[in-house]
Amino acid sequence: MWSLISIGISLILLITLALRGFSIIIIAPVVSLFVMVTNGLPILDTFQGVYMTGFIGYVQKYFLIFLFAAMFGKLMDDSGAARQIANLLLKLIGKNSKYKVLVAIMSICAFLTYGGISLFVVIFAVLPIAKPLFKELDIPWHLFMAPFFTGIGTFTMTMLPGTPSVQNIIPTKYLDTTVTAAPLLGIIATVFVLAINLWYMKFALKRSEQRNETYAAMTNPDKDSQGIKDHFEGRALPNVWVSFIPPIALLVLLNIFKVDIVYTLMAVVVLTVILFWKHIAIKKNSINDGAVSAVLPIINTSADVGYGSVIAITAGFGIFSEIMTDIPGSPLISLFLATTALAGITGSSSGGLGIAMEALSSTYLKLGLNPDAMHRVAAIASGGLDSLPHNGAVITILVASKLTHKDAYKHVFATCVVAPLIASIPMLIAAVLFY
Repeated sequence: MWSLISIGISLILLITLALRGFSIIIIAPVVSLFVMVTNGLPILDTFQGVYMTGFIGYVQKYFLIFLFAAMFGKLMDDSGAARQIANLLLKLIGKNSKYKVLVAIMSICAFLTYGGISLFVVIFAVLPIAKPLFKELDIPWHLFMAPFFTGIGTFTMTMLPGTPSVQNIIPTKYLDTTVTAAPLLGIIATVFVLAINLWYMKFALKRSEQRNETYAAMTNPDKDSQGIKDHFEGRALPNVWVSFIPPIALLVLLNIFKVDIVYTLMAVVVLTVILFWKHIAIKKNSINDGAVSAVLPIINTSADVGYGSVIAITAGFGIFSEIMTDIPGSPLISLFLATTALAGITGSSSGGLGIAMEALSSTYLKLGLNPDAMHRVAAIASGGLDSLPHNGAVITILVASKLTHKDAYKHVFATCVVAPLIASIPMLIAAVLFY
């Protein structure tokens, strides 16, 4: 039992250090060391063996995906194609009301991420559009987090069948499934999470108006002397319809022709360079910057996975696994709960999902579960408790938006933690009934 308690203490330590601004690259080895000491594990052998095996294993499986996805996103951003897509969606949805602006920001983020563009690229593509709109309509800047996280961190990340997100790719490596696995479950979760978050955005906006909150009075980017610059001001942008070709090509290659995700990403990188050659000012810089931007996210996640690998060899994790598998009812429910818990412990959807698949997938397959259902349930489970305050993406995006946890985390919690967990209930009912 002490081993299980020590895992809980390590989680508290991890969250505390993350909120104090320490990088997960440092935090993960520190909390892993705590787990090793409190569980009597040999320190050097465990670091060099278990921790680094988990770390390197994740890099080995997913580095190329992160690399080409980051390059693709950077090329779409630098060329102005992502901006053109955003401008069209904004025009179609409208910007003549505060609520429409929130829905438009959500839709832009959702389309870009479903089209294969990394959330770390989307934030910088969307900020120069959102800032003047929020200022013009006098919308408090903290509300930006609600539509942004709905668009990048819920249905396009784990739920929609065919999404190219790494959370939808990971189960395919363990379950021999495809990215369109169990589409009904994904669609059910998507409908519910969208309904909840669209209601929440309206609720948060109304509450803000009742409090007489304004753009100028709340924390906002204008308080920074540099502000958020629009790098496309005065530049010629590519044709808007041509801008849609690379993300659509990615989805077609991945879902219709069933091309491997690495080959798909390589193909759309080449296609993007060809289509937008004259719109990318310095090709070498865009490619280099994209490649470099892939390193930190995968190293962060790999550090998380290394920590999870250390936890997985403790007696406490054995107790945790037994508790999960002994939950009454369908094993799909216990798989969901186990994956959700691991994503929360690591503060990473892909990290928690990677640990769950590595440690538990064979056990659940032996129980005779449908691999497609396992794929979708585990993927959706990874997107919930992962967005607790110590999540690396949450911290990065708040910093990029010049907001703090105190300013805006409540919107992240509502849209990316509460809503996905509620949406998972009807999804799980359908999974038990139909699979």
